[in-house]
Amino acid sequence: QVQLVETGGGLVQAGDSLTLSCVASGGTFRSNGMAWFRQASGKAREFVGRLTWNGGLTYYGDSVKGRFSLSRDNDKNTGYLQMNSVKPEDAAVYYCAAQDYACSGYGCYDSDAYEHWGQGTQVIVSS
Repeated sequence: QVQLVETGGGLVQAGDSLTLSCVASGGTFRSNGMAWFRQASGKAREFVGRLTWNGGLTYYGDSVKGRFSLSRDNDKNTGYLQMNSVKPEDAAVYYCAAQDYACSGYGCYDSDAYEHWGQGTQVIVSS
């Protein structure tokens, strides 16, 4: 089974940048995609972005589009979420997720499309 571990969270000032990492192991996660979700206190889990591992295609949620970017390092089995121009509303616990099956369209933005989840890493934004 795929295992995911997020790291890189912490305190960041509004307007600055922070990069999160997701190390994947133990499965065929590269066959499909890796996604990032976040959940702020008292709010529902929100889609942040998706990366198709083999093709390198990326998709972003509206709230982060233009500010966040996804990438991966095949040798390290690691996906990255680079957060730029961080806003206070970006504060949340960030999760990476992987899937066993293909998805298409808006279904790929649904957390139900992903079977494997990391423990999460918390991002705190100061003004």
